[in-house]
Amino acid sequence: MQTVTLKVEGMSCGHCVNAVEGALREAGAEGKVNLSAGEVTVEFDETKLELQAIKAAIEDQGYDVV
Repeated sequence: MQTVTLKVEGMSCGHCVNAVEGALREAGAEGKVNLSAGEVTVEFDETKLELQAIKAAIEDQGYDVV
């Protein structure tokens, strides 16, 4: 398992947290949003899921991974 912390812009409320964490679960990863830091810590199996797919799942929800 690999853990990465991504800087994500545009998150501001509980809906944002649910949208991002839900999208990560659907992609096959576990994520924890830190709204005050504007970050998402993601744990995933790098043999089954690429980091680019994780970023795409977040961006598909309308947020920017920087």
